[in-house]
Amino acid sequence: MALRHLGKKGIQASFKRGFGFSSLSNLSSNGELPQKLTSIRYFHASRKTLAKRKDDPDRPLSHRERKKQSVKTKAKFSKRDKKTDKPPAEAPYIPPRLQKVETGMAEKTVEVFEGMTLVEFSKRTGESLAVLQSILDDVGETVSSEFDAISIDVAELLAMEIGNNVERQHTTEGSQILPRPPVVTVMGHVDHGKTSLLDALRNTSVAAREAGGITQHVGAFVVGMPESGTSITFLDTPGHAAFSEMRARGAAVTDIVVLVVAADDGVMPQTLEAIAHARSANVPIVVAINKCDKTGANPERVKNQLAAEGIEIEDIGGNVQVVEVSAVKSTGLDKLEEALLLEAVDMDLKARVDGPAQAYVVEARLDKGRGPLATIIVKAGTLVSGHHVVIGCQWGKIRAIRDMVGKPTEKATPAMPVEIDGLKGLPMAGDDVVVVESEKRAKMLSEGRTRKYERDRLLKADEARIAELEKREAESEDGFDRVELPVIVKSDVQGTAQAVSDALRTLNSPQVFVNIVQSGVGAVSMSDLARAQACKACIVAFNVKGCKISPAHASVKVFHHRVIYHLLEDIGNLIVEKAPGVSELEVAGEAEVLGIFKVLGKRREEDGVSIAGCKVMDGRVFRSGLMRVLRSGEVLFEGSCASLKREKQDVEQVGKGNECGLVMGDWNDFRVGDVIQCLERVVRKPKFISSESGAVRIEC
Repeated sequence: MALRHLGKKGIQASFKRGFGFSSLSNLSSNGELPQKLTSIRYFHASRKTLAKRKDDPDRPLSHRERKKQSVKTKAKFSKRDKKTDKPPAEAPYIPPRLQKVETGMAEKTVEVFEGMTLVEFSKRTGESLAVLQSILDDVGETVSSEFDAISIDVAELLAMEIGNNVERQHTTEGSQILPRPPVVTVMGHVDHGKTSLLDALRNTSVAAREAGGITQHVGAFVVGMPESGTSITFLDTPGHAAFSEMRARGAAVTDIVVLVVAADDGVMPQTLEAIAHARSANVPIVVAINKCDKTGANPERVKNQLAAEGIEIEDIGGNVQVVEVSAVKSTGLDKLEEALLLEAVDMDLKARVDGPAQAYVVEARLDKGRGPLATIIVKAGTLVSGHHVVIGCQWGKIRAIRDMVGKPTEKATPAMPVEIDGLKGLPMAGDDVVVVESEKRAKMLSEGRTRKYERDRLLKADEARIAELEKREAESEDGFDRVELPVIVKSDVQGTAQAVSDALRTLNSPQVFVNIVQSGVGAVSMSDLARAQACKACIVAFNVKGCKISPAHASVKVFHHRVIYHLLEDIGNLIVEKAPGVSELEVAGEAEVLGIFKVLGKRREEDGVSIAGCKVMDGRVFRSGLMRVLRSGEVLFEGSCASLKREKQDVEQVGKGNECGLVMGDWNDFRVGDVIQCLERVVRKPKFISSESGAVRIEC
């Protein structure tokens, strides 16, 4: 028997580790247990040993335990929670947030030129030849080989169809290059004498015929210099703060910027903006200090202000010429002419004369008898009557070319401003003029640009709508109640309509959102009135005539204006009128406690009432207001007024300097010297603020 040969020490070790038959088989020849046991089977063990075995994490699982564990993991045998009779918790509904539209990769600009091959175009755009060939088949163009040359119009169409922007490159090889007149843009602050200076140069009186005495359009003129006999093309830009885009377009097409600063006014906000536009366009500046004939003129102060803004004038060793002039007395004009011609000679201005023309739209308007008209400046080439052109998304065949005096001409050479008609629609100010070879090519290019323009417009509209909804959600969380003011803008020219729309958008406030429903050129028509009535909008007619308003459209508000100041003032007042306002508590009056009178209750003393004998020190105290008790500047209580009497009579309010008795509903602990404030709830409307520079804003 193994138990008989088991020593006392071995038995103690066996019971210490847990007794079992497997333990006996692991005994050594000398009766001792080995140091490591592979497994121990517990047949007869104490409760303490079984508990230790159960808590051992390294022990192997039994067959029954493994079976139970596998059953728990199965879905159909899983234990379900018991149903309770409690109703589900009511959680507030939170609408899902709108996700931003994925615009994909940023559009890249592809440079195209005449005679490039399809293979080279594929390398520049990264598009496969098969895709480009399918696009050419869809538009009706045939290319026999990928190494054949394609025209610049077809290359632009391909780039637009695959979603890329286009930059046309024109070569001057084999072309006739000749000197051209400089294009000079006159910029500066409003009412600093820009148009008067141009009138003095060309002996006209345009400034006297302008509405309000300020320029509100971009004008292009050719002025012959009397001293040298040469000609200079001038662009006159508005100086009001609302016409920032017009000044930017003028700086983009110009060669030299004439910065007009009034000697009696100095550097103003639009002067600084004109300097920024000239620097961004990388064009030289010639400073003309005007109104030097006035008594308060100080040209030296103007020079110091310009130097402080980083303009390196010649007096301090810079290269910016400064000329002191007077448009009223026509003094200093010869020096200004000399400075402009000297700057043009240093720039060595030349342009290609032959070949298709490249031009830039300065302004566009709609004439009742002639249709859409565009004022353009030719940059290179020669524009001839009868050419097919594409301007932005519009196309047409030029029927007539007129100079800025209105005289018909057959062609337009570089740096020459002209007005063309024959377009199918009204282009946008700032569009490039592209001459194509046929009407078919013009239609094809116009349709491709229209498709791309619509895609870009819809993407921008979605992004703007999501941004506006997020802004409204944030404002609604802050407690703002925002209303919408729909507006239809009609103007005489395209650039002014865009400027008026941008100026109205600057009047947006946390309480009123100005929504430009439509912006167009031409007189107010019946369709405009019908649309305004349908969307409950007002119509802003700037420098245009209005039609007769029928009784059916009598509810539509139409604002006719010729001066931008008056227009912004009227719309600002309308915004203030429509604004819901912000409800606030305001101190209507203050009263000081001079004495305390206690009225005992019928049953207990605690049921008594304390009457505060007060004197109104400021404002008025009325019974319906909210009362606030202050002691040593600390608010002790806020509540309603239970009774207000003067000379034993109930009154609704007590004015300044009068005495009264006041009882508050839940407050009896009055002391002499306490201050009682009477608060009233008022609706605070926003304010329309206009600065001296012409900038306007709505302050809430």
